[in-house]
Amino acid sequence: MHHATVAAKRVYRARRRRNALNMSMSVLGMCFGLFWLAWIMITLFGYGFEALNWQLLSQPTPPPGSDGGLSNAIMGSVMMAGTATLIGTPVGVLAGTYLAEYGHRGWLAPATRFVNDILLSAPSIVLGLFVYTVYVARMGHFSGLAGALALSLIVIPVVVRTTDDMLKLVPDSLREAAIALGAPKWKMIAMVSYRAARTGIATGVLLAVARISGETAPLLFTALNNQFMSHDMNAPMANLPVVIFQFAMSPYDDWHRIAWGGAILITLSVLGINILARVLFRQNNS
Repeated sequence: MHHATVAAKRVYRARRRRNALNMSMSVLGMCFGLFWLAWIMITLFGYGFEALNWQLLSQPTPPPGSDGGLSNAIMGSVMMAGTATLIGTPVGVLAGTYLAEYGHRGWLAPATRFVNDILLSAPSIVLGLFVYTVYVARMGHFSGLAGALALSLIVIPVVVRTTDDMLKLVPDSLREAAIALGAPKWKMIAMVSYRAARTGIATGVLLAVARISGETAPLLFTALNNQFMSHDMNAPMANLPVVIFQFAMSPYDDWHRIAWGGAILITLSVLGINILARVLFRQNNS
């Protein structure tokens, strides 16, 4: 009995040491990541807030050595992100609805989920090259519409996954009650499933918008850039990510300042969208 107690204590102490070691490594890893994140954020806020002013929001991008802002790039980003959301959201919601409500049998639903997972992790530059090949090269010019199509390919898999997951969380008892009352399946989905999952689906759409807000690579191959204010989606269009990239790579200090201002604008917008998405999701859970 005494030997068993001693052995148990040794095992307990060994487990405590392993637990302390693993916990220490986890905390060190967390601190290492937070250190670089804090450094990035401090640098971004330090340079970005200095560049924030009314001129940044009201003036178009300037030539070197002149005063200007990012109004045309902001407008282009809003137009392309809005168009991409309008294109990708219905497609993603309908595909997610099929997976959750109709794809219980057969091979199509599992294959669709597999392809959707690949699209979720696909590099955005590949999607940009795809749209360049099938649209830009055939049309013979860059355009804001091509940029919106590339961004919509990023929106769709996010919305598909979110819609599929949120609809699966709806209790089957609600569906059975609606069908027992004589409602057809399409009406049950529209009036019961969608209403129960609407906050989660909206959260997924907001997260997709946050993801495409800072995408640069697809727009380099599709929308390119425009120095002037333009509302023509069938022509090259300015956008914040590409302007930031080009201005940050330039040798001009005034362009560097504008690039920092654009970076802080994107950061604050993405932060706000993520906070809104978390608030909506928390309300849905409560």
